[in-house]
Amino acid sequence: MKFIISSSMKKRILTGITTTGIPHIGNFFGAIKPAVELSASNDAESFLFLADLHAIIKQNDHSAIEDSVKNVALAWLSAGLNPDNTYFYRQSDIPEISELAWILGCVTSKGLINRSHAYKAAVDQNKSNNLDDDKAITMGLFSYPVLMAADILIFNATHVPVGSDQIQHLEMTRDIAGRFNHIYKNDLFNLPEAITNDDAKTIPGLDGRKMSKSYNNVIPFLCPEKELQKGVMRIVTNSLEPGVKKDTKDCNLFTIYSSFASNDQINALKKLYADGVGWGEAKKLVFNDLNAIIEPVRDRYFDLLQKPDYLNDVLDHGSSKVTPIAKELLEKVRDLVGIKKIS
Repeated sequence: MKFIISSSMKKRILTGITTTGIPHIGNFFGAIKPAVELSASNDAESFLFLADLHAIIKQNDHSAIEDSVKNVALAWLSAGLNPDNTYFYRQSDIPEISELAWILGCVTSKGLINRSHAYKAAVDQNKSNNLDDDKAITMGLFSYPVLMAADILIFNATHVPVGSDQIQHLEMTRDIAGRFNHIYKNDLFNLPEAITNDDAKTIPGLDGRKMSKSYNNVIPFLCPEKELQKGVMRIVTNSLEPGVKKDTKDCNLFTIYSSFASNDQINALKKLYADGVGWGEAKKLVFNDLNAIIEPVRDRYFDLLQKPDYLNDVLDHGSSKVTPIAKELLEKVRDLVGIKKIS
């Protein structure tokens, strides 16, 4: 993975992980692995948080939230995240974020939030079903971009990794920060820049659609080896027999393999396709190479599961590191807006 980062200022990189499901290999290769590598950089501070307040927008099953927080956190730690050289914390442990979100909401134009892709998509779906425009749309969904802005601005992050679906929200954060600075005639907030992945690949699921729990087409990696193997064997392929040349174009198995394999491995599989490799043999190769990458992560995960106090200790440590930063920033905000001790 390669990242493009502006070098115009000291970097403070912030990434949030919404805790609504159990991570799969799409999450691992698309977000976790590259972000862990980025967090090891010596020229930037890295803030990674479990976005459990965002999660309750979509999920109201408390046990599902609890399981997701646990497994998402362990996924990152098992993948090599070092909590000693990064700021790793749970969003709900930092109440200053929620307070800042309210204050920012008071300077945010409703018209700006009306243009949020997620809100517009929900409205469009209601219209297509001949329902009231705002049927079942919560304030959580509507004001999601304001909470995201608070996540970023509470630590004055300078850079935020974003996918194509989040670029708009980062632009909204810049708008909100700029408006606050203008209203209160201060340059308190940075205008954060995007970190873009210049060779990002969307990893398809078993059926060729985007890998997603909602489509039931994921390949898990926080699972025993046999379950990983079953996931690979379920990848949908065509009915061409062994000995018949296979086309790599639009082949789901090949696309998934290309998302994590080296160039030499990809070229070797291309040759096997040209020679008419059977799908069973091809899937076995894909599993073996995938398993070689996942095995140390999986072993670490099952080891950490046996240490229930470890995760709480890590999150408490992370909270203790970021809370003073959040308090200092919020105190400046409170002073600017007039919420302070009476003199």
